[in-house]
Amino acid sequence: MTLPFTVPGLSEEQAEKSIAILQNRLSQEQEAALVLKHAHWNVTGPNFIAVHEMLDPQVDVVLAQADETAERIATLGGSPDGTPDAIVRNRSWKSLDLKGRASTEEYIKALIDYYDVFITDDRKAIAELDELDVVSSNIIQDHVQALELFQWFLRSHIA
Repeated sequence: MTLPFTVPGLSEEQAEKSIAILQNRLSQEQEAALVLKHAHWNVTGPNFIAVHEMLDPQVDVVLAQADETAERIATLGGSPDGTPDAIVRNRSWKSLDLKGRASTEEYIKALIDYYDVFITDDRKAIAELDELDVVSSNIIQDHVQALELFQWFLRSHIA
């Protein structure tokens, strides 16, 4: 791939590697927004309204993260791929186990497991990006902080 430009201080090779890592993160962020919205629509039972209303702000957070990641890809000279096909093509993580209507506790447990993988994948990306592009690494670090906070909310809800 030949990039039309890259940022000062990064080689094209560093930019290309960073873009590939960020594209994977973008795909998982987009999927996470869909997963959270799916849970929002299908959660049932005790504490329904609390869980239902807790999920929407997190959808917004994850979509904002995806936007930031996509814009970083473009800043590095890449072309962010936000298509559904990209999510499927880039999936290197386990999908949400729960489908359809389920209890608040079942959805929270499934989301905690989903976030375990999401956060672990982001932390791996941070380690790789630390060697390539500290700015991209810092962006994903900020994302992890927000994801860990939300996962704590989920864990505390069922503790």
